[in-house]
Amino acid sequence: ISFHFISLDMASKVGVAVALLFLLASIAVLISVSVVQVHKAAYSSPGLKYGIVLDAGSSRTTIYLYQWPAEKENNTGVVNETMKCRVEGPGISSLGQNPAQDEASWSSMKMCMAEIMDKIPSSQQNTTPLFLGATAGMRLLRQKNNTASDKILQDMREYLQRLPLSFQNASIISGEEEGLYGWITANYLKGNLIERNLWNAWVRPGGAETVGSLDLGGASTQIAFSVPSEEVPGDPRPDGFVEVWLYGYEYNVYTHSFTCYGKDEAEKKVLASLVKVENPCYLQGYSITLSAEYIFGTPCNEKPKNYNPKQEITFVGTGDPVLCRATVRTMFDLTSCQGLSNCSFNGVYQPPVSGSFMAYAGFSYIVEMFQLNTSFSLDTFNSTIWSHCSTPWQKLKEMYPKKNEKYLRTYCYSSNLVYTLLVDGYGFSPQTWNNIRFQNRINNNSIAWPLGYMLTLSNKIPAQAKLLQLPMDNSVFAGLLFMFSALAILSVMFLIISVVRACY
Repeated sequence: ISFHFISLDMASKVGVAVALLFLLASIAVLISVSVVQVHKAAYSSPGLKYGIVLDAGSSRTTIYLYQWPAEKENNTGVVNETMKCRVEGPGISSLGQNPAQDEASWSSMKMCMAEIMDKIPSSQQNTTPLFLGATAGMRLLRQKNNTASDKILQDMREYLQRLPLSFQNASIISGEEEGLYGWITANYLKGNLIERNLWNAWVRPGGAETVGSLDLGGASTQIAFSVPSEEVPGDPRPDGFVEVWLYGYEYNVYTHSFTCYGKDEAEKKVLASLVKVENPCYLQGYSITLSAEYIFGTPCNEKPKNYNPKQEITFVGTGDPVLCRATVRTMFDLTSCQGLSNCSFNGVYQPPVSGSFMAYAGFSYIVEMFQLNTSFSLDTFNSTIWSHCSTPWQKLKEMYPKKNEKYLRTYCYSSNLVYTLLVDGYGFSPQTWNNIRFQNRINNNSIAWPLGYMLTLSNKIPAQAKLLQLPMDNSVFAGLLFMFSALAILSVMFLIISVVRACY
């Protein structure tokens, strides 16, 4: 009998020990599972957002596709260029003048849009914002013929609205906006606005300085650079200063656009200024016949007396680098700024240039033609211009057999335009010239105003919350909680019963 009681007492103690072990184990598992589920949770990106910008320039239209993480950073998207497509033919300001050319341009634009849309998941196309920004070509057309410019924009709106995208706007942007967006693009691509730190988070670079922006288009040219707050003039503040907010920080940017000083329109000003048919900016041995309408049919030039748009004028090249430089300089009113440190040309206010600059678009194309590096001395550029302008036309054609005559004939003039604009106009000295970098792309992204435009607009596009990723599925987590909670409860009940029995 005593042995029987000893066995029961022993069994009771073992049961209590096992129950206590299960209780402690269950509590440990419950705590561990909860800690892992809460503290090891990770956030993943909800995916990508897309945006499309049509750069309707004076000489061509280029369509850009951009993408950025949907959750954004400090209210601004981290945007990258996915692809771009150039529409064949001239800019949209030429629409309505040649039916055959119009048909070819529209066909090319539709092909480009089809290629762009193929890159966007079909489920996101109807939420992808679509913008068209027209620049100096349309600004000039609006000045010359407002009815024609309105019709072109309306035709573009009707076409873009029919696409299965989220059409936002088709408008003519100002020259100052064009300059500002170019500045944003250059600094964004240079990593001056945002970068990843050691913990893979996007932050503002410590001590980063911004770079200025120099853009040369077909009908206008833009300059933009930041100015420290303490150096911005007070009331009344001069024209040209813009406050822009990016990635949580504010910047004071000076920007100005000179209409009619783009590569194509400035050449017409040079042609219009020539009293004789001899053109020192065309190479020796070259001649071309142009209509009076081509030269004077632009708001950039005053029409002469007895103007006949159908009159033909033949220009004969003399290849004179000295006279070409002097002819180009006549387009600039440099006397209105004489002796003033805060003036560029034509009496326009401009703070003195300082720091580094990125020169792109037409600036870079001219430098690439001369096979120069992205950085070179002013003396090197001068000697290159002199050598090029002194080369006979026939020899130049042999040197560049694949180069289109339309562009090849202009490099003597356009290189002198670049020199005069940067040195005599903006005020770059031989020393500050060394701070200019001539290039069109950074990290496979084009340096062009549409990227800055998209970055600015992404401020207004709602962000999406990051997606929460848990270590375990909710069903697995709930199952473990239920199982080990039940085991803990049963263990507690067993222990309570064992204590009650021991007492009675």
